[in-house]
Amino acid sequence: MKLHRITGAASAVALALTLALGGTGAAQAAPEAAPSYVALGDSYSSGVGAGSYQSSSGDCKRSNKAYPALWSAAHRPASFAFTACSGARTGDVLAKQLSPLTPTTGLVSISVGGNDAGFGDAMTTCVTGSDSTCLNRIAQASTFIRNELPAKLDGVYSAISTRSPKARVVVLGYPRFYRLGGVCVGLSDTKRKAINNAADLLDTVIAKRAADHGFAFGDVNTTFAGHELCSGSAWLHSVTLPVDESYHPTAGGQSGGYLPVFSSAA
Repeated sequence: MKLHRITGAASAVALALTLALGGTGAAQAAPEAAPSYVALGDSYSSGVGAGSYQSSSGDCKRSNKAYPALWSAAHRPASFAFTACSGARTGDVLAKQLSPLTPTTGLVSISVGGNDAGFGDAMTTCVTGSDSTCLNRIAQASTFIRNELPAKLDGVYSAISTRSPKARVVVLGYPRFYRLGGVCVGLSDTKRKAINNAADLLDTVIAKRAADHGFAFGDVNTTFAGHELCSGSAWLHSVTLPVDESYHPTAGGQSGGYLPVFSSAA
């Protein structure tokens, strides 16, 4: 009888410990991994201008300081595929970047459209040419953005949805390049206004196409405000060597400008 009472007490203690340990285990369970993530797009997503390029990425210049790599390092998704590439246009995304997308992909980021519109050439023209030459080149780019870019974006966005129908897709825009007013070596206010207006138009078209596909749009002007070129605290390179980093976000622009916007929308 005495032995029975001891055994019963031991059983009760064991049960209590089991419940306590089970509760503790549940409270301290590791957080669920972030969904599989695929980062697509052009140089603004690959991280040109941020340095710390992955040697395996070659001319695509994928940076460990680009917002996709920073987000992945912080959130540890179930898988991470980084296919964004310097110089990519919509056709390049379709032809070369979509293979990692699957029905189980949970998150996709992309920035694309600036190269299709010839924004790099427009910037060069404005920096080296007269006001009238700059305005003419910006007008050409703006006509393309209004009339031809929407269909190209639709092609990319539809392909993403087809491959990964359940994924949350975040489309990142482009920042305004210049602070207006004051002194800006080599560029008149006329040129700066024209460039900024074209960037705003590009973002407007991209945001509309993204919304029509049910995608989120990340407006990076909210974070880049006060950090434009000629602001005194720029998160964008001006003319640089190597030249392909010109007019691209710095490492600070990726971490302070792009990452917070993507993180809030992801």
